[in-house]
Amino acid sequence: MSIAIDSKVVREGAFAVKPKHVSYAFLKRAFDIAVSGALLLLLLPVFLVLAALVRMSSPGPVFYSADRVGLGGKRFKFIKFRSMYVDADRRRSELEAKNEKEGPIFKMKDDPRVTPIGRVLRRYSLDELPQIFSVLTGEMSMVGPRPPLPCEVEQYDAFAMRRLSVKPGITCYWQVMGRSDLTFEEWMELDNRYIDEMSFWNDCRLVLKTPLAVLRCDGAY
Repeated sequence: MSIAIDSKVVREGAFAVKPKHVSYAFLKRAFDIAVSGALLLLLLPVFLVLAALVRMSSPGPVFYSADRVGLGGKRFKFIKFRSMYVDADRRRSELEAKNEKEGPIFKMKDDPRVTPIGRVLRRYSLDELPQIFSVLTGEMSMVGPRPPLPCEVEQYDAFAMRRLSVKPGITCYWQVMGRSDLTFEEWMELDNRYIDEMSFWNDCRLVLKTPLAVLRCDGAY
């Protein structure tokens, strides 16, 4: 299923990304396969430990799966280690008044829906590790705008919609520059900047910067 994209938005340039050289597309996909494959092999013991911790921390499944919006508005299943209690989605409406962000996103530093082990997973982005599988299958890339929820995309203007013109990623500019400490508008500006500056070497640079950003825990909640 795909998100319905208004034709007027498209005409106004939401998807007007300059074509990149064929070699970049090839290198980007080859890089994604090589890095995601290597990480899955190296991190298998970590996956097993995290799965056990999530299972012991609270009743419910190890993984959390939800629809996200990817390239061209196409939906795909987005998988994370579960960091919230199983009734988290239902309880969100009860917490809307405590949303600490403007725009179509929802963020709380002390979200009561997050489990104790979930806070640790989120702090060090360990809950995001299963997305490496989505990189290997081609639904995501190592580098690209973070995939949004369908309800968020429904509120996008043309400037924000442009981020759907490239494959979503695990890391991006705002993931290494403040994460949730930044505003929604800053996220969109950085995602559009990435689209304008896309290159193989820029992708490599962002991947190398990500581990240090994760360890700093800036804006991680």
